[in-house]
Amino acid sequence: MRKTILAVMTVLAAGAASVAGSAPAAAYDYPWCAQGKGFGIPGDCSYPTYAACMASASGRFLTCNINPRVAYGQQRQPRRHHDIPTTTDLSGVA
Repeated sequence: MRKTILAVMTVLAAGAASVAGSAPAAAYDYPWCAQGKGFGIPGDCSYPTYAACMASASGRFLTCNINPRVAYGQQRQPRRHHDIPTTTDLSGVA
């Protein structure tokens, strides 16, 4: 009986250690998206190459297109304009 309890506790401890040590998968946008019926826009963007996307899309009535998030990159930050003094703001001018 002791051996059974020890074996069960060992398995549970190993399982807890493997769950606690694993990190969640990082989100990554791959350059190719499978698109078609049943997928939203931009589609299933989990393909690093066009060939991999086409192999997955074959026989499923899907097409492969470039991932718009990768194609257009990060959105630019709006320009920040410096404050331009107006004629009423010239307090230090003689």
